[in-house]
Amino acid sequence: MRSTPTILHLDMDAFYASAEQAAKPSLRGKAVVVGGLGPRGVVATASYEARRFGVHSAMPTGQARRLAPNAAYLVPRFGLYREISEQVMGLLRELSPLVEPLSLDEAFVDLEAGGVADDAESARAVGERLRADIREVTGLSGSVGLAVSKMLAKIASEEAKPDGLKLIAPGTERALLGPMPVRTLPGVGPATGDHLRRAGILTVAEIAEAGEDELVRLLGKAHGGSLYAMALAHDERPVVAERESKSVSVEDTYDVDIHDRVRVRAEVARLAERCVQRLRAAGHSGRTIVLKVRRFDFSTLTRSETLRGPTDDPGVVREAAARLLEAVDTTGGVRLLGVGVTGLADYTQEDLFAQAQADAQAQAAVETEAQAGAGEESP
Repeated sequence: MRSTPTILHLDMDAFYASAEQAAKPSLRGKAVVVGGLGPRGVVATASYEARRFGVHSAMPTGQARRLAPNAAYLVPRFGLYREISEQVMGLLRELSPLVEPLSLDEAFVDLEAGGVADDAESARAVGERLRADIREVTGLSGSVGLAVSKMLAKIASEEAKPDGLKLIAPGTERALLGPMPVRTLPGVGPATGDHLRRAGILTVAEIAEAGEDELVRLLGKAHGGSLYAMALAHDERPVVAERESKSVSVEDTYDVDIHDRVRVRAEVARLAERCVQRLRAAGHSGRTIVLKVRRFDFSTLTRSETLRGPTDDPGVVREAAARLLEAVDTTGGVRLLGVGVTGLADYTQEDLFAQAQADAQAQAAVETEAQAGAGEESP
């Protein structure tokens, strides 16, 4: 692991909502919620004005409307977001050949590889200049974290939000991480966090105190060992430039348009399961979930969601595809549905402790939803 804080993590602030505010001056300074607007819709992003009312991402839109009834509720415009993302990623690539996008609004950059920073002072200067350039080019704000590793840089950018910069000085990492909750560390999802809680481990410092042997006993060799290393602030993962674009996908065309929403959801769940089977057969995982919908009028829509890390978990893929479906109007009928996974990798970075349980639950959910769809399909 390097000794200088030259790994940068950029995270745009409330990206979708901020993009809408920049595009529509009438929305500036107002509460804006972007996401699915139907009865099962989910919030994708809420502006900071909306967050003051308690609205946050992944919240049901109906609940958000109760908390912030006067907010502007908008369907995502991914074309707009991609255009802005390309501008931001272009600025990052001017700094270094090693840029690792995680999503439309988030990326790691190796400043040392770009020759633009070799110590804390120069790294901070690059980070501040980047934030100014992003604001000038896009009108949006981004938060920057700088540290000696990817894990710490991401934690720093979260600490910097909104519209700030935080540099974690070398030698201070353990003191910073110690009091933080275990969910701060990559790979600790709800299931792993709950398992650690039952063992009396609530903070990163308590993970370090428990020792590697105890963590291996609780979580298995691979997950327990890696978690112990991260609790000691050890993270050797390099910044990896975006690999060649590849994907795994499945789709079905229907002889008769599907009008029933329950049936559409069941079909998407079934396609997600088939997609993961192909993904695993190829020995891959993927970071971006893609939903394809061709409607009754032959218009074709694609929606995508980029996860925090690669996955081959059928439950994760199924739930992401279901969220994407909530942002698509299918009331006129559907001719084709497809689910795909892109941003392929040869490893996963999910909540590993939960994965085995999720596999069984996903299959049961698919079968249950398919049965429900068959029972409620219109004649």
